[in-house]
Amino acid sequence: MTLVYRAPMRSRDDGIDPQLARDRAFAKGLCGFGRIDVPQRRVERFAAAPDGSFVWTRDEDGLFRLGRLDGPYAYDADGEDVDLVHVRPCRWRDAPLVESRCPAAVLATYARGGRNFQQIHDAQVGSETLRVWNSTS
Repeated sequence: MTLVYRAPMRSRDDGIDPQLARDRAFAKGLCGFGRIDVPQRRVERFAAAPDGSFVWTRDEDGLFRLGRLDGPYAYDADGEDVDLVHVRPCRWRDAPLVESRCPAAVLATYARGGRNFQQIHDAQVGSETLRVWNSTS
């Protein structure tokens, strides 16, 4: 079974531009979230997500990015300025995706809002996400 997660990759501090964290993540091949004082169970859940799991994030323009976790959890103090310190290696698709290319379960998860890394529970989201990952367009 392919696991799929929502990864907003933005600070809970509204004073930090959320796109800066995403730009850093894409440039460095990372997925993650911020706050030094985040509850430990949230960090543990993120660290326990299996390698190869898919992650979806959405930018300020409403475009989606799809990535795949590819390594262990680390604390990255270099990401403190953009509040992206709890990280894992991630392979991101080069091009962003418009809403119509995303599985319905991904869109529903983002429509609910929130800023937490969370698993998307849906029977088809894994196979639909894998299809998007394997597509060339």
